[in-house]
Amino acid sequence: MLKAVLVIFCCVIQLDNGLSYASASTAKEHEREAADAFQKLEYDRVFRLWQSFPTDTTPSKSFIRAALESALKLGRPDDALGLYDRLVPADQRDDLPLLRKIALGMISSHVRDSKEHIRIAAYSSLAELGLPETRSLLEDGLLDASPLVRARAIEGLGHARLAAQSGAVRRALRDDMPAVRIAAMNALGEADVRDVIPGLIEVARTEDGPEAVFAYAALFKLGKRDMLVDIQNAATLPDPESRMAAFGALGRLRQPSSLAVLSQGVYDPEAPVRAFAAGALGEFGQPGGVAPLTHALGDEHARVRGIAAVSLGKLGIAENRPLLQALTRDASMQVRASAVEGLLRLGDASAVLAATDLARHPDPSIRAATAQALGASSDKQATSILQALLQDQQPQPRLYAAKALGKTSVPVTPLLKKGLHDTDVAVRITAAGSLLHQADRLTKSAPPRRRKG
Repeated sequence: MLKAVLVIFCCVIQLDNGLSYASASTAKEHEREAADAFQKLEYDRVFRLWQSFPTDTTPSKSFIRAALESALKLGRPDDALGLYDRLVPADQRDDLPLLRKIALGMISSHVRDSKEHIRIAAYSSLAELGLPETRSLLEDGLLDASPLVRARAIEGLGHARLAAQSGAVRRALRDDMPAVRIAAMNALGEADVRDVIPGLIEVARTEDGPEAVFAYAALFKLGKRDMLVDIQNAATLPDPESRMAAFGALGRLRQPSSLAVLSQGVYDPEAPVRAFAAGALGEFGQPGGVAPLTHALGDEHARVRGIAAVSLGKLGIAENRPLLQALTRDASMQVRASAVEGLLRLGDASAVLAATDLARHPDPSIRAATAQALGASSDKQATSILQALLQDQQPQPRLYAAKALGKTSVPVTPLLKKGLHDTDVAVRITAAGSLLHQADRLTKSAPPRRRKG
């Protein structure tokens, strides 16, 4: 009996060894085939070989990388991310160039999503990044059915300094939607494209409302300095939208003679216009904006008070801290969050304590506003709060936390990598955009490598 058991045991061992040998042999053959397919740019074949790779065998790093690169070429960034986690374990230093490719692929894979809000999220990220390498994607966006997508695509081409070279942006001056035409005027004005001046003059002469105001602003950037008077006059027009457009343009143009006009905006009878004027004073960025913004801090509408608080922080005048500290006890929680942002912009790290309480508020919109405010700080405690908000049960706070983390100068790559795994597509896209900001920032700040020898 014992002899029979020993015979069976030996047979099992031999069978197991045989199977292991066969599995290892198959794995090596897979890797050889994959390397050959990758050299021939047969990415689909590489990925199929990866999917059929023996599960009981450890793949080589080169095979994982080939499968990862193939997944990216095939427009499968989620698969590429899973492969990255195998290629670069959490305890190892990140491969920033490779992680950057995955993040960009994460955004690019959604530019043709069937859901408009997802396409808007993707193009908003591309617009903020302004990467010349995304030119083809941005120009494709100008063919999208959504006006918001088209406008964001133009903004991206502008930020990438490609508007002057893009015929698509010029054609957008004839788009059916005013928002898209306005985006094109802004981009071409910033790019100093002089040949569009006659068309802009025609718009300024024949159109009414915000479109005419933005034509004035573009012409001003293109050297027609007398247009500033037209913009200032538009700030007194009966149409509230024209007044808002005028204040927005004056804030960005930052001409000293416009301060008096902007200051009057915080007394406008319409709350949305007062809010625009308060925001424009922050963009204007001059100490003369303190007095009108101080008035706006007492506005009856919470939105006006909140925007004024952030703008006061943008002015960078430390003496304004007591005004903002008082607002951290405002009846509106949204205003409290804005006051925190204003204080953080002034370098007041103690505002993080107020943010800690706001980050626990039961209303997800308050938690989201808190995340946005914390983007103005690189304090370690602020980063810890954002880390917690990145795991919030609701997508809105997670999205704003992911966006805020992209603004901080503290290395947060591990946190943003987790954001790439989020269950909400918009959060993943936002985390990818922030990761690209972080990767580019770290690459620029890294010391140059010393040559050997």
